[in-house]
Amino acid sequence: MTQAQAKRFQFDRQLWHRFVETAQPYFYPVGQKQTRVFLILILALMVVVVALTLFLSMGLTLWATAIFPDFFAKSGKGLVDGVQSLINSPAPWIGLGALAIAGAVFVSQRQKLQQRWLQWLLLGILLSLLFIVNGLNVILSFVFRFIDTALNGKDGEVFWQFLWIYGIVIVVAIPIIVAYRYLRQKLGVLWREWLTEHFLGRYFKGRSYYRLDSNSAYTLIDNPDQRITQDIQSFTGVTLDFLLDILDSILTLISFTAILYSISQTLMWGLIGYATFGTVAAIAIGTRLIRINYEQLRLEANFRYGLVRVRDNAESIAFYRGERLERKQVTERLLGAIRNFNLLIIWQALISLFQLGYNYFTRLIPYIIIAPLYLAGDLDFGAIAQASLAFGMVLSALSLVTNQIQNITEFAASINRLGEFYDALNGPGNDRESSSNAMVDHITTHLGPTVSLDNVTLSPPHSSRVLVRDLSLAVDTGNHLLIMGPSGSGKSSLLRAIAGLWDSGQGIIERPELADLLFLPQRPYMILGTLREQLIYPSSQSIADDDFLLGTLKRVNLSDLAERFGGLDSLENWSSVLSLGEQQRIALARVFINQPRYAILDEATSALDVDNEADLYHALTDLGTTFISVGHRPTLRNFHRQCLEVQAEGRWQLSSIQK
Repeated sequence: MTQAQAKRFQFDRQLWHRFVETAQPYFYPVGQKQTRVFLILILALMVVVVALTLFLSMGLTLWATAIFPDFFAKSGKGLVDGVQSLINSPAPWIGLGALAIAGAVFVSQRQKLQQRWLQWLLLGILLSLLFIVNGLNVILSFVFRFIDTALNGKDGEVFWQFLWIYGIVIVVAIPIIVAYRYLRQKLGVLWREWLTEHFLGRYFKGRSYYRLDSNSAYTLIDNPDQRITQDIQSFTGVTLDFLLDILDSILTLISFTAILYSISQTLMWGLIGYATFGTVAAIAIGTRLIRINYEQLRLEANFRYGLVRVRDNAESIAFYRGERLERKQVTERLLGAIRNFNLLIIWQALISLFQLGYNYFTRLIPYIIIAPLYLAGDLDFGAIAQASLAFGMVLSALSLVTNQIQNITEFAASINRLGEFYDALNGPGNDRESSSNAMVDHITTHLGPTVSLDNVTLSPPHSSRVLVRDLSLAVDTGNHLLIMGPSGSGKSSLLRAIAGLWDSGQGIIERPELADLLFLPQRPYMILGTLREQLIYPSSQSIADDDFLLGTLKRVNLSDLAERFGGLDSLENWSSVLSLGEQQRIALARVFINQPRYAILDEATSALDVDNEADLYHALTDLGTTFISVGHRPTLRNFHRQCLEVQAEGRWQLSSIQK
């Protein structure tokens, strides 16, 4: 691995930039200084949650005091006094002011949040539920403190009272936790749906899907299908988990730091130092894991893709009896994934060793610091359990990176894969690698009424090989063009250049809008759909009635096709149930149905007999469609008016066809 490649696998600014560019748009637009505004909105949302929870807690405490005055007078006097002093303090006014400021922040960004209210509402509800759960945990810490103290003092009445309180808290907490888990998953599903649509829009825009596939040997973007499916699903789920875990950690710190500080300041500062050490060590180890996890995702995707290719080409492999070679190639991909996974589990074991030692040692710290205070009579017995609970909660909040480093490194690898994919989708040239031998110029395409080439020199992408040099020709309406030449000379490549798929080279191509051109490859593309959808493709809506579609099938000598399969709305695996000749006639039927100004046929009648081919070319001529054909049969000259012969080393010859 080169130094430049290794740099991609670091906890650095590029990783943060890719994370923000992928994650933020669902909640807030990405732009200059917009991330800062987004973080302010998150902070404002937390302020709203904390302030509302504060008012809710004070209200519930006063209500419970009015309902159960005897209990709170005897066992909860400290809580009532604390709430009363809080009410008499500036805290309520500070809370109201904070709500007003947070509301003003959201109002100021209302235009950018108009289409994003649902995700912010769900996030606010989730934060509220988190804060409520943290509040219940604080209550439980005091409950267990009183229970332990009562047991130590053999006070049965207090023991049973607080045991009942514990039961009530559990009954309240269970539905809240279930609701929190459901809404967390629901927000993750909504986010995945949005982000997948976002990537799909970029994937199909500007034919990026073709560029990333056809140039796969020259690009860092492997397996885009896996990045859209598995990586996005992992990204949204893990990002949401980490976002809520971080916010939960902040709320936990708010809830339990005060308890810990009131018991022992030494314990709190020792905790902060210990957690800082664990975080730094975990990040140092995790940097190596990012690279290994990235490779694992890539190798697993390659292994899966090898099996998909076997499935998609099963018949060809069977005819060639290529099972041994195919199995060898798939096995090699599997072994590559296994070798990297062996390295992965070694590093995971090292991290587990560090994490186990880190977590087990933490159990000793509260007792080492708190026990002398208890033995000196400065604390009651229940304070030991409460301090241990508070210590564990705060340490868990501060040790998020340490405890989740394996998940974080997997997540960082996923961010890199999605980030690279996103960069490649931003523009047609982003994934091109520089080469001193490759041509840096590009063919310019203009829209016009006809198809013409002006001094076009064409090369394959990322190659210095010249397929045709300084080619000029015009295909006016009705002036049909036949392109001939030996295999590999560049005939089909010219069609790719006309379609705008290849632009490596020089010169100018003029053509109508792509909607006025219909390209027919040698092996037609059969979509997953009904016979009706096959015929009207690439249109997405019906552009003809049933009689016209049936008449078109008759026109291409497939008059019994609809009846054979049960009508135009029958659904079949058409690439399997139709012969290549039938598929080519379906493709030609699309020309009669869509009626483009130009039809470009790349050996699109090679599977037809000469008589069927002649009938279809005569029908195309009668339709008024101008066609450009690539083929080898001499009989094709009968249907064209000019012939371009592509020769070796970029040479060519254009001649008229005399009839």
